[in-house]
Amino acid sequence: MAEIAVQVQNLRKQYGRRVAVADVSFDIRAGETFALLGPNGAGKSTTVEILEGYRRRNSGDVRVLGHDPARADAAFRARIGVVLQSAGELGALSVREQLTQFAGFYPHPRDVDEVIAAVGLTEHAGRRVSKLSGGQQRRVDVALGIIGRPEVLFLDEPTTGFDPAARRSFWELIRSLSAEGVTIVLTTHYLDEAAQLADRVGIIAEGRLRALGGVDDVGGASARTPIVRWREGDALRERRTDEPGAVVADLVRRLGGEPPDLQVVRPPLEDVYLDLVADSAASDPAPMEAA
Repeated sequence: MAEIAVQVQNLRKQYGRRVAVADVSFDIRAGETFALLGPNGAGKSTTVEILEGYRRRNSGDVRVLGHDPARADAAFRARIGVVLQSAGELGALSVREQLTQFAGFYPHPRDVDEVIAAVGLTEHAGRRVSKLSGGQQRRVDVALGIIGRPEVLFLDEPTTGFDPAARRSFWELIRSLSAEGVTIVLTTHYLDEAAQLADRVGIIAEGRLRALGGVDDVGGASARTPIVRWREGDALRERRTDEPGAVVADLVRRLGGEPPDLQVVRPPLEDVYLDLVADSAASDPAPMEAA
């Protein structure tokens, strides 16, 4: 059984009476890419910030590489990498100068030029970071996150603002890090990105973990019931069924042939996610501490 890199048990965080994270529990295996998904305000960023050691929890137990991030020391921080959603001040340093400076903070950093090549910035190594495009600056953020040779890498909305080509190139970089055995914790609003990169996903809404599992089975069997879609007259119709073949055969008999725009699909991750979030908002609003 794979070693556990991140362990969260009954995590709770509140701000005044508002409970942002309510009794959330999950594990992340070493070498796994884990995507934590949820709408704005769901509690995912708070959860990740607690894992990174940047925010204190009210209760529960959290371990990253066997350590409590709330009591993190320099040795622990040298073992993790963090890529925040927005970069800080860019300053006047070149790409190579900034990475060289950061490499000096770690006991066993990666080779600076190798990292620059890994993020596709070799041709821009001598340019000031402030003069790069937004996508190139984001690659510098990732380079800074991996220069220390982290065992766990936290990525917060890493491809926000990327064009499609830059996103796909970035995905290849993340896959290469995963192949090296780096544990990756990803938050993203792009469901296709989670489906492409993650081994498992957790869906959090209204402060609670609503689903946990592999990309292809999260939400359980009922959430993955096949959907038959077709056009009948001017109307688009659909039906969820465990027997799509029988439904199609019945349509062919009833309509005298295959209906237009016929599709048989399994609900993708995006559909499962949207259904879970909508159900959570309707049935279980954000918890409040009793007065």
